[in-house]
Amino acid sequence: MATESPATRRVQVAEHPRLLKLKEMFNSKFGSIPKFYVRAPGRVNIIGEHIDYCGYSVLPMAVEQDVLIAVEPVKTYTLQLANTNPLYPDLSTSANNIQIDKTKPLWHNYFLCGLKGIQEHFGVSNLTGMNCLVDGNIPPSSGLSSSSALVCCAGLVTLTVLGRNLSKVELAEICAKSERYIGTEGGGMDQSISFLAEEGTAKLIEFSPLRHRCKLPVEQCCDCHSCVEMTSSTPFQYLVMECRWLHLLAKYKSLQWDKVLRLEEVQAKLGISLEEMLLVTEDALHPEPYNPEEICRCLGISLEELRTQILSPNTQDVLIFKLYQRAKHVYSEAARVLQFKKICEEAPENMVQLLGELMNQSHMSCRDMYECSCPELDQLVDICRKFGAQGSRLTGAGWGGCTVSIVPADKLPSFLANVHKAYYHRSDGSLAPEKQSLFATKPGDIMEIRTVAVGIVAIKGVESEFYLAMNKEGKLYAKKECNEDCNFKELILENHYNTYASAKWTHNGGEMFVALNQKGIPVRGKKTKKEQKTAHFLPMAIT
Repeated sequence: MATESPATRRVQVAEHPRLLKLKEMFNSKFGSIPKFYVRAPGRVNIIGEHIDYCGYSVLPMAVEQDVLIAVEPVKTYTLQLANTNPLYPDLSTSANNIQIDKTKPLWHNYFLCGLKGIQEHFGVSNLTGMNCLVDGNIPPSSGLSSSSALVCCAGLVTLTVLGRNLSKVELAEICAKSERYIGTEGGGMDQSISFLAEEGTAKLIEFSPLRHRCKLPVEQCCDCHSCVEMTSSTPFQYLVMECRWLHLLAKYKSLQWDKVLRLEEVQAKLGISLEEMLLVTEDALHPEPYNPEEICRCLGISLEELRTQILSPNTQDVLIFKLYQRAKHVYSEAARVLQFKKICEEAPENMVQLLGELMNQSHMSCRDMYECSCPELDQLVDICRKFGAQGSRLTGAGWGGCTVSIVPADKLPSFLANVHKAYYHRSDGSLAPEKQSLFATKPGDIMEIRTVAVGIVAIKGVESEFYLAMNKEGKLYAKKECNEDCNFKELILENHYNTYASAKWTHNGGEMFVALNQKGIPVRGKKTKKEQKTAHFLPMAIT
């Protein structure tokens, strides 16, 4: 088990374009330069979905996409928090009176969770203020844990400002607990791999106590986005609650059910295998949904005790509990994780095929038993398997977001090309409008548009390797020329047709137009018919 603290190193900011850009934006925002930078990566879970909060091992790995924060401690007691993405509003608050509203999961509340967790761990009542600028490139609501990466980053920021030390394991445990301030009842997988990850490997993460026993090379996994965002955490919280209702298994086996909090504890107290727990599930639970009255009868409690002592405020309206299905998924998925680990360690000749079969079984269980998939994810999984993936499954909470597939290395180029064409394009070969939030594939498309300073908008083209900054009048702000296929010099307005930002340019003699509304969503606006025919809409995440 690793006990070392998170790595620190000196870097030449000028040698890292993203850091340099963040430093310049920080200076523009706060009139000073950062004293240090903190990074926490997102993650993809290879296998072991929705079982960490039940106490079972999972097999995630970190991804390149991350959250990066530039920080300057200040002598006041005020936290000034900003984001490079203008869609996320600034926050100014007291660093020693942190208020987190569970009913409003705004972006800054995740930062506040990490700050508050470290602050309370050390009992600090006079935390110094700080200026922080956050930059993240993890697609939001994608199943890649952007929110937990922000919590981890904030925890590390606070730890650094305090000048204290914690091991990676201690940090992961604190950040996992502190994310519950915003109502997320996760199990700790996201925070653990964010701190404990190593390049090129997935890690088996175990809980109670938190530890990582081995690292497994997984070099042939590919992530694909369904272009569907999970818009609410409510379904996730319902499932967490249903798993807690599996007190019925403990009651059935004559255990003290109110002392058993997680499904893993039932198995541990009985001292039996996962396969035997599946048999217990068959005996103890019926496939038909339970209602609150039936559960109360089984446990010998009143409906009032159910609501006040067990149900959380955001799950008190649930009337149906699919306990049999949830238990079947958890115990079978926990068994698949151990099988996956064993196959990786033994490395048989047909290892990729065997691992793929486990991933396929995992997706079917998530879809049918846990009901956390969606039609788009199921379609994407089928397409991935059709074009060469030995196994494919949803990853993350589900209801949208990403799939993860295991693909033989020699098939990867054709796999990517075919999946791109089959899922993200229409029958006529054009990019489907609902998928344009992730891709811009034509030379004249815009990749990104954002406000970088007061009155200044920057845009980036597919074939351009740099940003062009322009003022409200459309005049070039930086002395950089764009290539002929992507001429952005014609017009940029910050509030064109009541939009957040708009751009008009020429591509191969044709007129192009893009517009974002106040929420950053691509819109058509009040354009002419000619403009509508040549409209290209803004991808929001991939740059």
